[in-house]
This record gives sequence, structure tokens and C-alpha cells, in this order.
Amino acid sequence: MRLIIALSILTLAGNGLAQTRYIDRSGKASFFSSAPMEDIKAETNQAVSVFDIKTGEMVASMLMRSFNFRKALMQEHFNENYVESNKFPKATFKGKVTNIGEFNVSKNGKYSLDVVGEITLHGVTRPLHVTAEAVVENGGIKAKAVFPLAVKDFDIDIPRLVVMNIAEEVEVTVSFNYQSMQP
Repeated sequence: MRLIIALSILTLAGNGLAQTRYIDRSGKASFFSSAPMEDIKAETNQAVSVFDIKTGEMVASMLMRSFNFRKALMQEHFNENYVESNKFPKATFKGKVTNIGEFNVSKNGKYSLDVVGEITLHGVTRPLHVTAEAVVENGGIKAKAVFPLAVKDFDIDIPRLVVMNIAEEVEVTVSFNYQSMQP
């Protein structure tokens, strides 16, 4: 009986919190590397993110193996040689919108969000500060951010043989179409 009461209290408390939380289970992420010999682009639509509009807290996660490349060999090298997906299966972000007071999910419009946090990739965690553009439309939130990441910052080694094929810095784009977590 105590277990049922405890679960009921947690469910009610969770429902109260859910009203401020938004989620996207099929977010998009991509990266683009422009190098003298070759451009490389990969994308996934399996990124997951939760955004709490009351606190500004935001988390995101994606499986590295979910990235799709134009060439199968690129995808194989990416997973086996560079990001080592078996050893480091996910990339994650945990942060906060610092100007959340300027954001109003009740009012349709465009907002600029200042996002500060930490990104973990290839087992390395680094600070990340980006500006995301958000559009509120009929209670939903579409958010997008574009930012550079330096490959060396995440201890990803580029062999000399392919240094002309892979840029030292890649452009990352993430976009989420958040919906309320309300029951």
C-alpha cells in the first residue's frame, strides 16, 4: 500500500513538472567538414532533447552510430577510427538557457536563446556556448543552433594520410521540434 501511495505522489509531482518540460525524440543533428580534398557531411534524425522552459535547463543526447554518410566507407571510418563508437557510443550536451526570462512559450514569435553548458564527445567534456534561434508557434518550440567544434579538442586523431580530407574544425547543426511533455 505504501508503494502505491508513493508512486501516486511521484506521478502527481511529475505531472506538475511535466507542464514546463518539452521534448523531441527525433531531433536532427549534422556536421559538415570542408577540407581541400573532400567535403564530408553526416546527419541523424535520432537526437533526443528535453528543455525545461521554467528553469532553462536543457539536455540532449545522440548515438554516434546513428549518423548517416553519403559513402559507407566514410561511415565505417567515422565509427571505427575517429569517434570510436563502440567505446564512446553517445554524444551528450547538458546546459542552460541563460536568458530564459526573455523566452515566452505562450507568445508566438522568434527568440534568441543564449545556451551555456558542456558537450561530451569521444569521452571528452568541453564547455560550449552557443546562440540558438527558437520559434514558438502554437505551443510548440522549434530550436536550431549552428556552431563549430575543433576535432583536436575531443582527442580525435586525424592520420597524416587523410589530413587533407578532414577539416580541423567541423560545423555542427542541431535542430529540435519540441512538444510539451504534458500527459
